[in-house]
Amino acid sequence: MAKRFCNLINGERIKEGSQGTFKNINPADRSDVIGIFPKSGKAEVNAAVRAAKKAFESWRLVPAPKRGEILKRAGDLLVKYKEQLAELETREMGKILDETRGDVQEGIDTAYYMAGEGRRMFGDTVPCELPNKSGFSIRQPVGVCGMITPWNFPLAIPTWKVFPALVCGNTVVIKPATDTPATVVRFGEILEEAGLPAGCYNVVCGSGGQVGVPLCEHPDVRAVSFTGSTSVGSQIAEICGRLNKKVSLEMGGKNAQIVMDDADLDLALQGALWGAFGTSGQRCTATSRLILHKKIAAKFTRMLVRAAKSLRVGNGLNPKTQMGPVINKTAQADILEYIRIGQEEDGADLILGGKPLRRGRYARGSFIEPTIFNNVTPKMRIFWEEIFGPVLSVSVVSSFDQAIKYINQSHFGLSSSIYTKDVNRAFQAIRDIEAGITYINGPTIGAEIQLPFGGVKGTGNGHRESSHTVLDMFSEWKSVYVDFSGKLQRAQIDTE
Repeated sequence: MAKRFCNLINGERIKEGSQGTFKNINPADRSDVIGIFPKSGKAEVNAAVRAAKKAFESWRLVPAPKRGEILKRAGDLLVKYKEQLAELETREMGKILDETRGDVQEGIDTAYYMAGEGRRMFGDTVPCELPNKSGFSIRQPVGVCGMITPWNFPLAIPTWKVFPALVCGNTVVIKPATDTPATVVRFGEILEEAGLPAGCYNVVCGSGGQVGVPLCEHPDVRAVSFTGSTSVGSQIAEICGRLNKKVSLEMGGKNAQIVMDDADLDLALQGALWGAFGTSGQRCTATSRLILHKKIAAKFTRMLVRAAKSLRVGNGLNPKTQMGPVINKTAQADILEYIRIGQEEDGADLILGGKPLRRGRYARGSFIEPTIFNNVTPKMRIFWEEIFGPVLSVSVVSSFDQAIKYINQSHFGLSSSIYTKDVNRAFQAIRDIEAGITYINGPTIGAEIQLPFGGVKGTGNGHRESSHTVLDMFSEWKSVYVDFSGKLQRAQIDTE
């Protein structure tokens, strides 16, 4: 009998959903049902927002250092439950245990970082132009924050949003991805165990249309933080723009790794494999394009194919597995369709993979071979469009300038990478690449939480997650002037 999971609303477990129920299934083994979840709708969204609005009245008045102490306890509990959470995540979305342990570690790191912000959240104290007058700025909470999170990082990304929102004094209503709701519900139980008051964190499970849209449109939701596709993010931006809400969008990517002729090829190979096939290519920062200097292109491509061919694909719970499944059958079909498109594009060569794995131990899962296309040019769809799977497109260039041109030929601008031993080229790449993240001699994946995370162009709308910069999303600046002169003083007028 599959376990029944609940929405978390105002500290209560609510098993039934107004739209019925849905199953959460292991993408590596469809016979493994993680649980049955309430399929919610507008009624549940209204109840959760109402609870969050009520909780905000008292939570905003809790001193920020005390809010930080609760986050610290939550981090300690994430440490305690790390292995349990990693196994749950692997069952939910398929990536290998080493990666899901890393996902939980990001949550731990974010908890401790944001706990510290409870004693920081710096403002500015500045001199005023008039005598006997003081000026300073402070952060104040926004209110109820709606959050819509993806399936590929079931714990890390919710913590990126929830912890800074809470430490700033906001309350939260979160809609988890329908493929990975169990981790988000479990996270709520951990926050409750850490001492977070009821109503400060509410989980409403269900679809984007039935839960996500009403959450964005609710008049008492003051800010919306979304991670997902560019197409959905654009719709959310329209809703929030029309209703004058704060909105943070973290969307797609078509990230590239450049390998120059002077690069350490063995190091660059490790980066390409990890960047392209880690999480089965299902990261917004995944390396989906590889740009090779012509002098090393043939040799490096041979090295790449040989190494990728040896990757062990299978159930992420098996410690020998190096690459797990894709998230579901729909994603598998979409990725296979892009592979078909690539095979039909004039000039592109499929040099590895390209097929689903459906027999034997793969029969009950959504598996695809590591896939590599060679001779991909900007004339091709697979050069431009996000595939979100274990598919790598290789392009050959004749110069550093052409490599920079190719990397910038993208509708997205999240992550980027260059392998070179030339310090001048490295710093020119840092300056000229159009992306929110640039790695020198490292893969396109591996961001750390103490630096801002986000991108440009179709990747986002300017807000950044992680680091102290995320506080700008979840707080409002208030400028304060204290005049202790005992008389009217007019700024910009009584200054002579």
